[in-house]
Amino acid sequence: MTSDDKGQVTERGGNGVAGSIEKACRILKAMTDPRNARLTDIATYCGMEKSTAMRVLDALMREEMVVRDPLSKRYTFGPEIARIGSYGQERFDWRLAGRASMVRLAGEFEDTVILSVLSGVETVCVDVQMGSYPIQANYQQLGSRRTLGVGSGGIALLAAMSDAEREAALSQIPPRLAGFPRISAELLSERIDAARRDGHAMLIDVVVDRIGGTAVAVKDRDGRPVAALSIVALSERVTGREKQLATALKREAAIIGANLADVGHGQR
Repeated sequence: MTSDDKGQVTERGGNGVAGSIEKACRILKAMTDPRNARLTDIATYCGMEKSTAMRVLDALMREEMVVRDPLSKRYTFGPEIARIGSYGQERFDWRLAGRASMVRLAGEFEDTVILSVLSGVETVCVDVQMGSYPIQANYQQLGSRRTLGVGSGGIALLAAMSDAEREAALSQIPPRLAGFPRISAELLSERIDAARRDGHAMLIDVVVDRIGGTAVAVKDRDGRPVAALSIVALSERVTGREKQLATALKREAAIIGANLADVGHGQR
């Protein structure tokens, strides 16, 4: 176990077993994004040493939760994940709650609309609606995960959290940002402050060159941020229409938040 891994276990008050379980969960979540299929990609996304990620993956393979192709050396979910997943259930039907709003936004602005759900210190893309503009910013897909702060949606969620929640999230984010050298603690702080001031988040030319996004948080009936609604496009299409985008996103995020109570399945 590396010193970084030890620090994470100690910080969260877990023993060795709890720390291993946490790492396994992080790896399984990372693998829902097909871009995280090789050891290096999985380890980088999770903020782990490759040796640590390999040990956890070996354990998951023994339990048939992960399989590895001997030729491509790519990891994919094993049969046990499908069996477990058949009993799983989302708290909300996100597509039912958000699809009409996303269609309206894509029709109004002609760019890509993304609905992402908060999951720990990540967002998970649960729906994408493409616009009609010839050049679409389509770098996310259903199931893809992003560490909070990597994209305007994550910034919007961080800004909408309580101070304690935001501080706890930010303490876990840095090891996961190795693949995004433009994202620093200073940038995150500046973008979060701006989002809290303006009521919407913007991130331009940081994650992908010439691509920007603006986003707002979707809140549940208790006012807690549970998802982010974003529009991503060529940078000039975002900066040139910031006020219009923000106004429309706030309108539709409020509608989605109101819909959650109506379409929620509840928990078993």
